[in-house]
Amino acid sequence: MTFPSQDGVPLEAWFIPCTGSDRLVIANHPMMFNRYGCPTHLEPWRSFGTASGNTFEVDYVADYRILHEAGYNVLTYDERNFGLSGIGNGGLNSGGRHQGRDVIGSLLYARGREDLKHMAIGLFSRCNGANANLYAIHTQPRHFDDVRCLLLCQPLSIRSIMTRELEQMGLADRVDQLEREIQLVASVTFDQMSPNLWARSVKTPAFVYQVHDDVLTTPADVQATFDAIPIAQKKLHWIQDTTLRWDGYLEFQRRPAPMLAWLDEYMA
Repeated sequence: MTFPSQDGVPLEAWFIPCTGSDRLVIANHPMMFNRYGCPTHLEPWRSFGTASGNTFEVDYVADYRILHEAGYNVLTYDERNFGLSGIGNGGLNSGGRHQGRDVIGSLLYARGREDLKHMAIGLFSRCNGANANLYAIHTQPRHFDDVRCLLLCQPLSIRSIMTRELEQMGLADRVDQLEREIQLVASVTFDQMSPNLWARSVKTPAFVYQVHDDVLTTPADVQATFDAIPIAQKKLHWIQDTTLRWDGYLEFQRRPAPMLAWLDEYMA
């Protein structure tokens, strides 16, 4: 199936119905992934994760099965420029800014579909998808008035990941140079691609989770995003005993109880 983003980019999607349920979870994915996940146990995708040790498969189908068995309908889609979805904005990424239109497109689709429009909606957004969710909330909050809750898996500031990657290459003094090169191509600076700023507009109960010792970022970056959320209905869940970001992407299917409890609390 397919539906349009807010600006018309066609988004390829799966809808997984749960008979008798009036609850819908809309899920998206990290950069370089798609709605299935990412086969980083195989080349050429393996090379994407090699430097950080993330060389194992992330298969999100298991997440959708858990949600379905817990009584949720699931809508999941490929963001623009990934998977089978259309190309937008010249194929450039922007730390989730452009994909914010995809988040809104998924909400417009759900509210316009006869069998879904009366359902309680929760958003399950991962990494670049979490950034997209936060940017959409920050810039167009009216679309989120009736969203019940958020699951935000590993939102990430572009400055944080670029700084960490340059440090690991012995090029820590080149951050400003890299930022300027990216700005010349994408027309945005690192700080304009930061969920730490956008999170201050969140009014929806939010569960944030993150690998604490993730080699691709710092705990302070995710803590700043969480701290910026200006409501009491929020929770930060740290994943310990690993440095691998992909372990965060698999946390839901390994230990779903805290996230399911959050969904159940706000989507009952």
